[in-house]
Amino acid sequence: MANPDVIVIGAGVVGLSAAIAAQARGMTVTVLDREGPAAGASAGNAGAFAFTDILPLASPGILKKAPKWLLDPLGPLSVPPAYALRIAPWMFRFWRACSPEQVAKSTTAQTALMDLSKAELEPFLHRTGTLPMLRKEGNLQVYESEAELKDALPGWKVREAHGIEFHHLDASRMAEIQPGLAARFTHGTFTPGWYSIADPKLYTLALADHFRSLGGIVERANVTALRPVEGGVEVLSVGGETRRALQVVLSAGAFSHRIARSLDERIPLETERGYNTTLPADAFDLRTQVTFGGHGFVVTRLSTGIRVGGAVELGGLDLPPNFRRSEAMLRKAKDFLPGLKTQGGRQWFGFRPSLPDSLPAIGRARSTPRVIHAFGHGHLGLTQSAGTARLVADLLSGQTPAIDITPFSPQRF
Repeated sequence: MANPDVIVIGAGVVGLSAAIAAQARGMTVTVLDREGPAAGASAGNAGAFAFTDILPLASPGILKKAPKWLLDPLGPLSVPPAYALRIAPWMFRFWRACSPEQVAKSTTAQTALMDLSKAELEPFLHRTGTLPMLRKEGNLQVYESEAELKDALPGWKVREAHGIEFHHLDASRMAEIQPGLAARFTHGTFTPGWYSIADPKLYTLALADHFRSLGGIVERANVTALRPVEGGVEVLSVGGETRRALQVVLSAGAFSHRIARSLDERIPLETERGYNTTLPADAFDLRTQVTFGGHGFVVTRLSTGIRVGGAVELGGLDLPPNFRRSEAMLRKAKDFLPGLKTQGGRQWFGFRPSLPDSLPAIGRARSTPRVIHAFGHGHLGLTQSAGTARLVADLLSGQTPAIDITPFSPQRF
């Protein structure tokens, strides 16, 4: 079999989207993944296209909340003691990224990628036959006091300056949009332009089916290293198997930095370990996604059930999961939505690949222009998948990227 033009490493939503975009430019493409399509965070995310989330996680606001959150081992942000020393260098970079100057730069870059991703999304869904899976049901961010809403207003002013529509609500108007909220939530902000997908796993699997239907190949392989060779790149896998392509896209999620080390790149990728519980579809009459920002989780209606998930556990790839975190979120969700039926849920645990400044790595490797990095999207992999695919396809085909990708340089650290 002839070598493909492109090998994409990673069969999550970003990798498959990039593979389809390259395929649309006339390239032959093979996708490699250690487990197969939709096996990681692409299966267990909240299903949101969060185009209004233009503010980076690394910000002065998170620094104010972090000390309180870190005191609760089951709270919105935690670092297991066994991992605290290892993550210290990443946390230092995160702290530096919280400076007002860096936040302003990151917000500008994030906004550009969000705009591109939103513009690319519906044409991409149409081409892949997945447009019927798109929902436009909005998002309701809820607050427990007027003071909590006031603390959030600077972020909403930034969104307003960018033309993002939102409406601040009192309790009675919130109840019109989403009945059944606990009385403790006195204020809210509704964002009508918030999109979601019917089910993120089914969507990613549908992308894999579309890719295969056009001649694309998906194979299981645990890739360990990349080796630039004359006229291409060798891809080495566990067991000694070697493949070759003219170009390679590295989009292996939380495992990407390990593979990048074979190219002598030290990219400070960390793992936000995510947890959720998906309840039966009749667990609650959910009409919009509800974000409990002060508690770090969301409740989302999918075609396959009601998903309760979120929070951040900075614990790397190797520690065992702590499902007490998903149980704690579920208990809170029951308090916040008293009518929620919490029986019959399915728990999930997975890895979100995150860089200290909340921006992904998109660009060429230092050692060879034939390897393109596309990873580190944190909570925004689904959201930014179509835009990232456009940028990757531009790079693969030698075109000027649709937006300035300098802020996303893998070498910026």
